[in-house]
Amino acid sequence: MKEEAADRVEDTRIILESLGFDAERSNERSALVLLALLRLNPDDPWRDAQASPLGTRAIMDWIRDEYGVTYAPNTREKVRRFTLHQFVDAGLVVENPDDPARPVNSPKWCYQVRTEALAVIRAQGSDDYDRLLADYLHTSSGLVAQYASEREIARIPVVLPDGSPVTLSPGGQNVLIKDMVDDFCSYYAPGGRVLYVGDADEKWAVFHEDELAALGVTLDKHGKMPDLVVYLPDKNWLVLLEAAASHGPVDGQRHSELSAMFSDSTAGLVYVSCFPSRAIMRKYLTLIAWETEVWCADDPTHLIHFNGERFLGPYE
Repeated sequence: MKEEAADRVEDTRIILESLGFDAERSNERSALVLLALLRLNPDDPWRDAQASPLGTRAIMDWIRDEYGVTYAPNTREKVRRFTLHQFVDAGLVVENPDDPARPVNSPKWCYQVRTEALAVIRAQGSDDYDRLLADYLHTSSGLVAQYASEREIARIPVVLPDGSPVTLSPGGQNVLIKDMVDDFCSYYAPGGRVLYVGDADEKWAVFHEDELAALGVTLDKHGKMPDLVVYLPDKNWLVLLEAAASHGPVDGQRHSELSAMFSDSTAGLVYVSCFPSRAIMRKYLTLIAWETEVWCADDPTHLIHFNGERFLGPYE
């Protein structure tokens, strides 16, 4: 790294320390991430700092192009988990300012420096910097609380059949998962017990490990779980539901994966592919495995049965 670039990184590190960040969030990597979000080249004046939304990949590319530091593709998660997440939690950075409901796995996921923090950074080296920094530090806890409240409001409220409240991250297939809990369970699993709910933001949003273990099911947390697992005690069925909003349905391969994952279950297994609409289902018709069920949220009182002698029931 050239001397001018190294000096800019060091100054940025000091700013991060002044903002109250710990050593991990004020090291070279974190300083470079902030400079990328500010679009500040080594020779740019601080007053030219911008608040441009960037994704993690774009941040790493910018660092490589402007500061000559190359991060391997497999370090993207480290940048996200050990710098960007803490920037967000501290209120320095906001996620998806253009679309707060963007699903977590969207390729458009982005980060942007908050306006209040940008004003402080732009004043670096000026007579106003110390005053603006003190004002920011005084109000930053309120900003963090405000942002946390905004994120909580944006979450999707879900009430499980037993009355337990759960919230899911906004957008993506979680809208469909809410419909699955609200409507599928009401029509086809009355009295059912929800033992697992997946969430892109928090994979194990609901997980009743002991109850699954009592049914002979021990799960590997690194495995690809179905999106919703419901137990029907009166029939001794485990209903495994896949939300096929952005991913595919229970095809032959997925059927085999789920069969292996739940192979020790003492309850019969039922496989259901769930779609937002029949229009979306049509795209996947040739893939759906036989001896499974299909449910569409736009017509919640009907099921489509793919062959076999049973209708909504397990097969031996």
